[in-house]
Amino acid sequence: MDEVAGVGRRRFLGFVAATAVATAAVPSLAARRLLRPRAVSLHNLHTGEALNTVYWADGRYLPDAAQRIEWLLRDHRTDEVHVVDPRLLDLLVDLRARLHTYAPFEILSGYRSPQTNAMLASLSDGVAQNSLHLDGKAVDIRVPGRGLRHVRAAAMALRGGGVGYYPHSDFVHIDTGRIRHW
Repeated sequence: MDEVAGVGRRRFLGFVAATAVATAAVPSLAARRLLRPRAVSLHNLHTGEALNTVYWADGRYLPDAAQRIEWLLRDHRTDEVHVVDPRLLDLLVDLRARLHTYAPFEILSGYRSPQTNAMLASLSDGVAQNSLHLDGKAVDIRVPGRGLRHVRAAAMALRGGGVGYYPHSDFVHIDTGRIRHW
């Protein structure tokens, strides 16, 4: 009886060891998610330009894609381009997934030059003097097929930064600054 139980134990332990070796070679579900390419789809409402591109693959951000994204998110008044915080792109990917949509983000404002930001701040109390738009860390968006309240709630649930709700101007602001909402 012990002999049979011993064989059963040895087989079981062999199975466990083989399973451990096999699963060590296959990334976990979480690791596979991290390795999956990330893409963003944007439509600049001021310029009419649209872009759907993979910006992260094989464990790194792709410089060519970053340049195309930065051009689309440029200050459309001055054509000034600025580096975009990659975390902002990751936040958009997570927001798109949470909203269960493949629709492109409609961009009302991405990067803002200091001149544009000062001009907008002089016209509205809703524009911060030290806006994160100046640093390429903020976008003002709409999502076709999703109400602003839904977009706002989804963005707040991500806890990835600031979320501003502007129903009268028809957009939601998201940024990679500290977690806050208004």
